[in-house]
Amino acid sequence: MNPVLAFARSRDLPRAAAASLAVAVAAVVFTGTQVDFPDFRYLVDFSIPVAAVAPVAYAVVLGTTFHSPMADLEHTAAQPMPGYRRLHLVALTVLAVVLSALPVLAGLPAEVFAASARNAVGYLGLAVISARLFGSGLAWLLPLGSFGPTLLLGVGPDSTPEFWAWSIEAPGDAPALAIAAALWLTAHLLPAPPPRQDDRAEAP
Repeated sequence: MNPVLAFARSRDLPRAAAASLAVAVAAVVFTGTQVDFPDFRYLVDFSIPVAAVAPVAYAVVLGTTFHSPMADLEHTAAQPMPGYRRLHLVALTVLAVVLSALPVLAGLPAEVFAASARNAVGYLGLAVISARLFGSGLAWLLPLGSFGPTLLLGVGPDSTPEFWAWSIEAPGDAPALAIAAALWLTAHLLPAPPPRQDDRAEAP
């Protein structure tokens, strides 16, 4: 079997891709729906399209593919595993960006797709960083852990995003683009940690 296909199948990538497609279909169905930010701190009037929130779900679902059932073997493999891992992240990013474009077919403005694609890149970077720092089973931790505060505290009293709430900034916001790119590049630079005890226990 082709080693790239074997790598993808070992991480159950087809299942994760199908689940991400289901999220994208839901984003298409609710293309015209806005996610209203709660006035947790202020009486704000701020919302973003569902399509710009969907990348959080892509990162959580696709992040499940960072777990390897053969962590011990891969850690000592003669094959250049870092190259496979980078290719894996690139493939997931392309998939998430393509899925982010589907709501355009239902009339989503191009600028919203730009924000969705930026968020897909940034949140996937966060998922990889989370997997590297806390273990593959917690790849969802940083994407959800950062989106929660953004949803509750990311909008200031003037109904504009706070300086740190990069994922709800306007599509062309340069600092937000830079943060998303930095997260994605950092994900490439972080080495894979040694297999954890739970990874060994789950290995066949």
